[in-house]
Amino acid sequence: MRILTHRKTRGKKNVTRHQRNAERTAMKISRGDTVRVMRGDDKGKEGKVVRVHLKTSRVTVEGLNMVKKHRRARRAEEQSGIIEMPAPMAVSNLMLLDPKSGKPTRVRTRIDIDPKTKERTKERVSAKSGEPIRHSR
Repeated sequence: MRILTHRKTRGKKNVTRHQRNAERTAMKISRGDTVRVMRGDDKGKEGKVVRVHLKTSRVTVEGLNMVKKHRRARRAEEQSGIIEMPAPMAVSNLMLLDPKSGKPTRVRTRIDIDPKTKERTKERVSAKSGEPIRHSR
């Protein structure tokens, strides 16, 4: 095995690379939320979140950021050709919609403590109206 001569990687072999790959970012948008695109080609359009990619900080929204994919038939009865599918987009380009007004809003979290059972419940709250954000799955 070769001795690492670079100061940046000395004594760290593969640890940092795998730790960096395993990192997941906390997102305020989750599956089932309705979002509006604030930047990009689909600016102003709204859609429902289909999938959240935590490692890459990207979100797939239904019917937005459509790309063409060349697909090959895997079985004899399957048709090959060009299909359109939604591609993931950066979460920084999206904003959650306020449940009360339907306008884009920032998200806050609120922790409610039940006085009898001392049980904590954490919920997402709209910064504009203060309404709790609930989504349908």
